Amino acid sequence: MWDYTDKVLELFYDPKNQGEIEETGEAGVKVATGEIGSIACGDALRLHLKVEVESDKILDARFQTFGCTSAIASSSALTEMVKGLTLDEALKVSNKDIADYLGGLPEAKMHCSVMGQEALEAAIYNYRGIPLATHDDDDEGALICSCFGISESKIRRVILENHLTDAEQVTNYVKAGGGCGSCLAKIDDIIRSVQQEYASPALNNYGVQVATEIVTSKERALTNVQKIALIQKVLDEEVRPVLIADGGDVELYDVEGDRVKVVLQGACGSCSSSTATLKIAIEARLQDRVSKSLVVEAV
Repeated sequence: MWDYTDKVLELFYDPKNQGEIEETGEAGVKVATGEIGSIACGDALRLHLKVEVESDKILDARFQTFGCTSAIASSSALTEMVKGLTLDEALKVSNKDIADYLGGLPEAKMHCSVMGQEALEAAIYNYRGIPLATHDDDDEGALICSCFGISESKIRRVILENHLTDAEQVTNYVKAGGGCGSCLAKIDDIIRSVQQEYASPALNNYGVQVATEIVTSKERALTNVQKIALIQKVLDEEVRPVLIADGGDVELYDVEGDRVKVVLQGACGSCSSSTATLKIAIEARLQDRVSKSLVVEAV
């Protein structure tokens, strides 16, 4: 028997915002939908957002979930959390935020909160007409868990964002390794690789322990030199490869406090979606990896 909090049980027995939001043609309003998971794999979530076009504010949110107690409660919690937020604000909601709202989840059920975060990202990216791969290349790279279709990129992301240290935790968060178990050794190898890559000063290219800061920058303050170095590293390793693949690029121009000034180049400089590129592909990633208070602007 899982040890569920009262909040989890409340939202399971009496879920809020369950159902669908249909496009009605109402002026100034659009509906965004994001779908994650598969019934064949045990959990599936379809998230609907009603968005005020002018302000980007989420007016309503509803969900359709096939899954367990934690999946239903996490989906219901997510809809309650995002109503009233702008899309940019909603993108900052993490799986940990969802679990915290519920008063915690059993570790073996943390994948339900991850599913909520991913459905939210998918809905917002679909609404903005931006491929989800612009934010994260989870669907690319080597397939590690064939039972649940989980790639190495997705495993690395969940390890980094949740500071996971063993294969069992990875299974709890994304189900990888929870089927036949043949990929558990590969997951252990990925964990060791992430720990070496993001904790070893020897990998530092900028004169400070940049790699370590990717894991710990949310927990302690960075010096200005460390912050600039970390911003440059994230741009070089996580943002620029995606933009370059689409014919664009970005160059760090200056950092003034929490204002990050960049120059958009190539296709990004002339693209009508340049604002979305700034906020989604660049600002959201820097806020996640460096500091939530960062604001990115083009010069």
